[in-house]
Amino acid sequence: MAVKIRLTRMGKKKQPTYRVVVVDSRKPRDGAYIEQIGRYDPRQEPSLIEIDNDRALDWLGKGAQPTDRARKLLEISGAWTQFRVAKGDIHTIPAEPAPAVAETPAHTPEIHVVGEPAPEAAEAAAADAVDGDAEPAEAGAAEDTGEDSA
Repeated sequence: MAVKIRLTRMGKKKQPTYRVVVVDSRKPRDGAYIEQIGRYDPRQEPSLIEIDNDRALDWLGKGAQPTDRARKLLEISGAWTQFRVAKGDIHTIPAEPAPAVAETPAHTPEIHVVGEPAPEAAEAAAADAVDGDAEPAEAGAAEDTGEDSA
């Protein structure tokens, strides 16, 4: 039995919609079908294409031959490409991982914003504050020396 995947016309006069069906090739266009695997409405903007890719892949694997229009719809839905990859007609290359990039290069330029203390001074002030022995530089400048500057 030669099985085809093809379209069956539905709808009113001058308002066609189609079913994507699996059918014996000897049956008439709108005759009995084995299974409906999708539908197609060309009158919508954009066209409506609904195909059950799992069922389509199953029937393609069993040897069902799509008509030209049905194959075009299968290509749009992605089932035809999946079938050809599974069959071995299309070879896929796995994506290579990105090369490892060093987190910090050997020489990184330091950026110093004007008006802020240099990073070394900030580190020294933080270390002094942790020790508790030394007073911060700003605190010493704010102390009274006992003299009036009036």
